[in-house]
Formats: sequence, structure tokens, C-alpha cells
Amino acid sequence: MSAEQTRNSSSSRGETRRSTAGFLASESDDRFFQSLFEFIELEKRFLQSPENGPDELRYIIYRSVFNKVIAQATDYKRLLLTIKAEYDDIIQELKRRNDEVRGAQQTVAASMSCPKSLITCKRRANQLRDRISELQRETSRLQEELQRQKSSKDQSTWTPGTTTDTDPGLTVSESEDPEALDRHLQHLQVQRAALMDRKSHCVSLEVKAELDAKLQTAESHRDQLSSENRRLKVLSRRLWSVCDCLSSWEEGEGEGQVPLEELVGSTLENIRQNRVTDDDAELFEEEQPTGADEAELLTDHLDRFIELFDLAQYEKAALLAATSPGGVLRNLHTMTMFKAVQAPPGSVPPPLLFFQALLMTLPDGVELSASLSVVGVVLALQRGASQLVVHAVTQNKISFTEHLGDILTEHAQNNPGVADLCLALATIIYEACGLDRKTALSMCKRGLICSAAEFMKHRNKLTAEDCLWVLCRSPSLSLLQLLTKHRGRGRAAILSVGGTCSTLLVDHQQWDLAFQLLDGFVSQGQGVLQDVILEDSDSSVEVWILIASLCSELKRADLSQDILSVLLDQGGTRVLSPDLEGAGLMEHVFL
Repeated sequence: MSAEQTRNSSSSRGETRRSTAGFLASESDDRFFQSLFEFIELEKRFLQSPENGPDELRYIIYRSVFNKVIAQATDYKRLLLTIKAEYDDIIQELKRRNDEVRGAQQTVAASMSCPKSLITCKRRANQLRDRISELQRETSRLQEELQRQKSSKDQSTWTPGTTTDTDPGLTVSESEDPEALDRHLQHLQVQRAALMDRKSHCVSLEVKAELDAKLQTAESHRDQLSSENRRLKVLSRRLWSVCDCLSSWEEGEGEGQVPLEELVGSTLENIRQNRVTDDDAELFEEEQPTGADEAELLTDHLDRFIELFDLAQYEKAALLAATSPGGVLRNLHTMTMFKAVQAPPGSVPPPLLFFQALLMTLPDGVELSASLSVVGVVLALQRGASQLVVHAVTQNKISFTEHLGDILTEHAQNNPGVADLCLALATIIYEACGLDRKTALSMCKRGLICSAAEFMKHRNKLTAEDCLWVLCRSPSLSLLQLLTKHRGRGRAAILSVGGTCSTLLVDHQQWDLAFQLLDGFVSQGQGVLQDVILEDSDSSVEVWILIASLCSELKRADLSQDILSVLLDQGGTRVLSPDLEGAGLMEHVFL
């Protein structure tokens, strides 16, 4: 090559470098890049592409811009095309992996949510059926009310001051009809005759007071005679015992016979030691009236009860009803009678007097009916007579039902002052009815977390769903830790860590409890979370992948990463990327 050609070549390369430098700093290129930036911002706003996170639209925008840059370039077009091809390949590979992971998560979520969705649908269907029944009843009531109002419109206004409970009186139109007035007059005359006849059978208050005094004297005399009769019968029984002993001694005369003095002394000693025998108890059974006497006694008892009730002597009436023969007045109808009346201000309400009398006079081994038990307990709670309820429950005087336990639980929620007492009584009732999960829930509400967990461990009828039911209604990290703790010697925990966390994370009111449990495992040091996941034989890998996904969605990427790291570190489960470096370089696209 000649010197001139060399100079020309050097000059050409220098001009190329100068032109390249000029190209990078030229004003036209600045306008080109400025237009590219404006194009990017305009397309982002038009397509509503999110600013952060992976997005397909943003990738399309940048790919179009990259194509424009390649079209504008001249010397480096082939290099840029190669970079673009690698760029597209890496993006497609990342998209393919994300689609596979998303598909696997959707499959796991669908497999786990289908039964729950079905249960939710059934529960909602039952609620709707109940709501339909309630609406139908309300519609029937409104139709009856509408019909009643419609029929009342066809009549005129009732004449004021002429209506009573048994006589509706006359309407304005009937008061102008002579025949209607005559019929009404006859009706009033019949009523007057009935009242006069009833009055002829009544006595004055003075006579009644005198008869009451005589009755009390007669009853006192009857009680004295009854006591004397009992004493004499017992004495007669003892004398007959001595007489039988003497007769047997006379018939058995002979050698080796016990002396009479010794025999009489031992017999008297036996009588003194056994003052009340079974034979003595039979005396009272013989005194109980039967047949016609029993019917007469029952009639007198009822008449006396009505009399005391009409005189507003509710305490005596309540005691008389509680001790009625055969318990004929120990029922809900009698309680309704006491609830319909009011006592003077400052005194004990009549229905509470009746309930108290029932508890005091109820024989051992006999319980009040379920309906009467509920009414009595509600009355006692409303009046603050909690000690009466304690006596009724601890002495087994009332019937234990789930409804009764629910009433005590609700009262505990509304009255913190007696919450612990009511919950303790509810626990006794639930346990007696075999309602294990409500028993455990009552213990948890009282703060007895360890006792509740121990109770659930020894109740074979309690399932994992029952334990979760208790946990969700009384959230407690201590309870969750006890339920998910291994019991040793190959015995699994009551609740699976993975299954429990996946259930709690789905419920937005309980996800914080799951985070506390997982954070506790992480805070204990390396390997603790790994041991927990490996020991959790009831939870599959898919369950833990779902937990990691839920943690990520709830802004806990650290927990998600820790769980995924444990899963990937296990033998045969690590999935390596063919181009991890390239994936790391392109990860900014999805940020």
C-alpha cells in the first residue's frame, strides 16, 4: 500500500471516529432519543401499564423501541439484532416458567378450594332456605294483619266507654239500631245475673280473714297430730320388736339359752343405735293418700294455690306450687302465670321466687325440664342472681342442653363482671352434653389455653376441623403452638403446620396468626423451619408452595423466600435455570 493510500485510510478512520462521535452527540439523534422516551411514556399511559412488577405490555413497548433503535443504527445493526434475539429468548423462557408455576399454583388452589367452596355453597343454601321460611312467615303475618285491618275498615268506630274484655260493645251504627240495643241489653242482663250469682257464693273480707285463721290453726294442729302419730308408730314398732324377742325367748327354753336380762339389754341397745330404720320409713309411705283421697288432696292444693296467687302472696304460692303432689304445678305453665304478674317495687320478682322454690324443694335425682330450666336461668341472670344459677348447675337441679350453655356464653360476653363464672358453668354443661369443641372454646375464652389444648389432645372425637374451629374463634399463638407441636414417640401433632397455615392465610382476619407462628420458627435459628417442614408429613410440597405464594401476596416475601429455599434445598427437588445469569440480568423487566 502506498503512503498516500495509507494516509487516506488513516484519514478515513479518523473521519469515521469523528462521525461516530458526532453521531452520538448530534442534535438530530438527541431529538430521536427524546421522541423515543416520549413514545414510551405515551404508550404506557395509553395501555395503562403498571409502573412496578412484571408486565407483558411494558415488554412489548420496549421491544418496539429496541426495533426503532436497530433501524436507526448502521454499523452495529447486526450486533443489536443478536442482542435482541437473546433478549427475546430469555423473556420467552421466563414467561414459560412463570406460566408453569402459575398453572401449578392454580391446580393446587383449585384442588383445595373446591371442597371449601362446596361447603360454603351448602351453608349459604341452608341460610337462604331459613331466610325464605322466615320471609314466608312474615308474609303470612302481614297478610293476616292486612286482612284484619281491611275487615275493620268495613265497620264503624266502636262506641267509646262501652267495651270490656268479654263485651266488645256497640259500634256507632249499632247504637242507632233499636233491635241491636235490645240484644245488647239482654246480654248485659245475663252478665249481671251471672255476677250476682257469683257474688252470692262469696264472703266478706272479715269472714275470709277469720276462715284463714281457722285454716292455719287446723293445719298447725294437723302437723302436731302427724308428728305425734309418727312418734307413737315408731314407739309401737319398737315395742313389737321387744315383744317378738321375748316370745322367741320363751319358745326356746333350754340349756345354753341366753339369760333374759342380757337378751332384753342387747335388744334395747340395738333399738337405741338404730333410731331410724327402713321400717320407720315405710310408715310415711303408708300415710300417703291414694285413690279418692289423693284426688281430694290435689284439689285442695290447687284451690289453695289459686287463692294465694289471687291474694298476691306470691312467695307462699311459689312454695306451694313447688311442693305440689306429683309435681303437677312444676311446669312452664305455672312459670308463665308468675311472669304475667308484677310484685311491688323493691321485692323479688314472682317468677324468680318460683324458680328459687323449685330448686329448694326439688327431690334428689330429679331435674327440671329443659324449657323450665332455660326460662329459670334466663330470669336469674337478668336479675343478677348468679349464685342461684351456680347452685342449679353444680347440684344437677336443671336439665343440661346446648341451648342453656349458649345462653350462659352469650351472657358472659355481654357482662364482663360475671364472664368467668358463666363460662365455667357453660363448660360444665357443654362437657356433660358431649359438646367437646364448645367445651374447649369456653376454656380458651377463660384463658385456660394449656388446659384446652390438653383437653383436645385426649378427645378422640375432636377432628382437625374442630380444632381449627376453636382456634379461629379464639385466636391465640400459644394455642396454635400447642396444637401444632409434636407429641413425641412418633405421635403427630393435633394440627398440621402446613394445613393450618394455609387455612389461616386464606382468612384475612387470621393471617397474622400464621405469620407469628412462621416467624417464630425462623427466629429460632437456621434449620428449625426446615425441620418443621420435613416433619410435617400431613402436608405435601404443593401445600407449602401455596403457603409461599400466599405469603408473597400478603407482602411477606421474606417468609416466602425462606419456605421456597427449604423446598429447593431438598435432594432431587432443586430446579436449576439453564441461564441463571441471563435471567438475573433480565429480571429488571418484571420489577
